[in-house]
Amino acid sequence: MGKTEAKRKDILMQQRRSNHEEQADHAGDNPALSKVIERNIRTIIALRLKAASERSLQDRIADAITSFSGHMVFVYVHLVWFSVWILLNTGRVGVRPFDPFPYGLLTMVVSLEAIFLATFVLISQNRLSQEAERRADLDLHIGLLTEHELTRVLQMLDAIQDKMGIANHVDSELADLEMETKPEDVLAEIERLLRRALSRNEPTA
Repeated sequence: MGKTEAKRKDILMQQRRSNHEEQADHAGDNPALSKVIERNIRTIIALRLKAASERSLQDRIADAITSFSGHMVFVYVHLVWFSVWILLNTGRVGVRPFDPFPYGLLTMVVSLEAIFLATFVLISQNRLSQEAERRADLDLHIGLLTEHELTRVLQMLDAIQDKMGIANHVDSELADLEMETKPEDVLAEIERLLRRALSRNEPTA
């Protein structure tokens, strides 16, 4: 009995601590937004932080290099580097030129830098495209679930309407909206119409 009571007290203390932390976390919430929106925002942020924390060391290095190369500081560093390099190789500052015009060594270094930088950018883009694909799959799943739920709601409303003896309008699109939408049919129709539009725009011989 003593162990059971101790476990119950621990659970109650954890629940109270969790409730207190949740209340403190929601203290600065925007009153113009509903609790559902606030919860969704927190869920999105948590998923992004989780994806960022699950990156490997190689991904973190690639992201850091890509992020640095995408700022103006990267441009300024190269401007200073190129200016000093060219100035030193003019022979006018008392330094013997080590890479005279047309600066073959500088060209080789910059070419190697461009190769590695492009590789790091591709690594980061591949990781971001994988995350975007997962989000697209989630959006598609939620969209299909929403479409199925709305279809069922319309069918229920139509049944209620029939029982109440309310006649449908002649031009009503209710029958079309009550049809189950299959993604493969939508994609096939998009492809068919796209091919037909392209065939119409092709120049005739």
